[in-house]
Amino acid sequence: MKQLVLDIRPDAPPTLDNFVVGGNEELVATLGAIAAPSAAPSVATTGAPLPGHVYLWGPGGSGRSHLLRGTLAAATGRPTACIAAAEVGRELPQTQDLLLAIDDVDRLGDDAQIALFNAFNRSRSLGQTLLLAGKEAPRQLALREDLRTRIGQCLIYEVRPLDDESRAAILATLAARRGLRLADEVIDFLMRHGRRDLPSLLAVLDALDNASLERKRAVTLPLLREMMQAGLDI
Repeated sequence: MKQLVLDIRPDAPPTLDNFVVGGNEELVATLGAIAAPSAAPSVATTGAPLPGHVYLWGPGGSGRSHLLRGTLAAATGRPTACIAAAEVGRELPQTQDLLLAIDDVDRLGDDAQIALFNAFNRSRSLGQTLLLAGKEAPRQLALREDLRTRIGQCLIYEVRPLDDESRAAILATLAARRGLRLADEVIDFLMRHGRRDLPSLLAVLDALDNASLERKRAVTLPLLREMMQAGLDI
């Protein structure tokens, strides 16, 4: 498993390959196994055991939504569906062999919680695999007790955030690929004062790159401060 995969443009479709793994090697390997063709046939047709349902949790910006969509993008040989909690109604799809991802389960309404509980109950007979994500560990979810118990029986992974050393290395590497040199003081400033989730850092890098080209100036701390005074939110 590659430790850092750097095809992570903000507009790039999320995949397992362009997720920056950091300390999440086991999690990404598990998701890759679920997406593999060998995981597609159902219990109903083959008698083989399905991969376990998976629950990912972590704060906003940790990459859990990326991982859900990336797993579905990698899945072959079976139908997939990704549904945001706000879009879940009284019923969830009953498609055979479905790999069903639901994001932000902590936001499920009353009817949606019943629908997910029912999906757990029929998942084995339908050959479905559930891939769920939320912001908190199962026992901290404000959900009905029977559903929280079901989620607690999944394979559970906390999405571990990148450390500052990894974030700084990623910024420096991506800047170098663009022919852009980030002064060390710029990276240090962003690590101390900016939002440190990767999408926010990449957005700042894009803004710095554009400003450097337009103004024909090196990316230095004075340039960053000028951009912040002009409205750049770091």
